Amino acid sequence: MSAVVSGVGVVLPRAASAAELMAPGPVDSPPVEPGDLIGKKGLRYKDRATQLAYCAADAALRDAGLTNEDGLRVPARSVAVVASSNYGNLDTIVRAMDTITRETVAAGSPMDLPNASSNVVASSVAIRFGLRGPNLMLCNGATSGLDAVRWALTLLEGNRASQVLVLGVEPDNQAVRDFLGGARTIDGAAALVIEDDSSAAERGVSLLATLGGCVRRSGLEVCLEELDGSSDDRPALWQVPDAAALKDGLLDGVPRYDVTALFGVASGALGVLQCAAAVGWFAQGGAGPVYVTAGADSDDASAGLSLREPVTV
Repeated sequence: MSAVVSGVGVVLPRAASAAELMAPGPVDSPPVEPGDLIGKKGLRYKDRATQLAYCAADAALRDAGLTNEDGLRVPARSVAVVASSNYGNLDTIVRAMDTITRETVAAGSPMDLPNASSNVVASSVAIRFGLRGPNLMLCNGATSGLDAVRWALTLLEGNRASQVLVLGVEPDNQAVRDFLGGARTIDGAAALVIEDDSSAAERGVSLLATLGGCVRRSGLEVCLEELDGSSDDRPALWQVPDAAALKDGLLDGVPRYDVTALFGVASGALGVLQCAAAVGWFAQGGAGPVYVTAGADSDDASAGLSLREPVTV
């Protein structure tokens, strides 16, 4: 059996599908309005990251045939959620701390309390869609998005879940901009449904990509060497973590694609967004291994993953 991507959801100002990640819309595209995509019910008091995650999750679950108008079509305990966001609820934390500093702990809003926990995105998505499998939230820096994909593969290999919804989301708000020195994030989300090819075949859904080797090491060059060692073919595309931070001589001659150059700081959503972009590249006729990498040598770690075009089960 092989691990495959059976569903994708993309919610960005300049892209509403995996294919549009490779050919984004105008720079002045308006921000995403979650209420326009999934309705306003249940959005009140939810932070921006959670609302965006709802939208991406809804699109990916539908794309994979796991949900329809009647709700979930598979056993609730078979679907796990792994989410990644480094700045997801930063605005809530800043607001709460400002209130405590200016007034007292008791002055804080009771509606903010559930959103003050860093696992709010993963848990809220699971509750909204009735997903009762394992639930994980990652907030661990540059490799966080690809680490989420790696955890999804681990859950599948350990028979802890039959399908895993993987989310990457970063909101754009004043708290995040202040923290990043004025930089803007993607203000959006990407989602993948990952499962065994046999599970997808049982539901008759189309496969979007096949996942290959996944590595996590202390440097980008080591990750690339291990990915090369696990593949018989030279990569046809390299999704780079940060083009400006790359050393010379890495995968010379291989076309590079940097989603952050087009969409902004992706941080914890980067790895998931890159995988979605690879799906978009395959959908447009791309063939051959795609290397997805996150974390440059200046970061705490680097991670890599290879994807291939889907094969018929």
